[in-house]
Amino acid sequence: MTPSGLEQSTAFTVIWWVVAAMSVIAATLVVRLKDVLRAALALVGVFISVVFLFFMLNAELLAVAQLLIYGGAISILIIFAVLLTRDVHEGSPSNALQVPAFLLSAGLLAVMTFVINNTDWKLLSAARLAPAAQERAAEVFANSTPWLAGLLMRQFVLPFEVASVLLLAAVIGALALLREE
Repeated sequence: MTPSGLEQSTAFTVIWWVVAAMSVIAATLVVRLKDVLRAALALVGVFISVVFLFFMLNAELLAVAQLLIYGGAISILIIFAVLLTRDVHEGSPSNALQVPAFLLSAGLLAVMTFVINNTDWKLLSAARLAPAAQERAAEVFANSTPWLAGLLMRQFVLPFEVASVLLLAAVIGALALLREE
């Protein structure tokens, strides 16, 4: 789908880059901060900035899932875990793998940049589809949330329910492990 209207405006581009920069800065703070609680709060900032990026990409379902699961539940779980940990103010100790981890990350970034720049991205408008298939695909991409919800509730209801039961079992197991201490 080609961008049109709001996506082509200068304000949209500026907001996109501001949110992306906030995401990168918060992610850098997660890695660089010595105080674990502040690093956890910076991780919450990363989660929330990704929510805004999903909304700007018109992926509302992913944005809401990101907000509820990561921005809400996982963030609270991480902050509670940090607050229940002893000697949080001492910070995380430095280790000898910082330089190799940085080099590996830089190499991964270089490979990803190379692949993204050298991939021939096919647009829906450039695809050679039958007119009926092109119209149907454009309809799905225009409003994907109801289509994804329909797939989850019709064709993929069993894997969806199995995943939810598995997550519930993990939560119950974690609570059981906490109770034993």
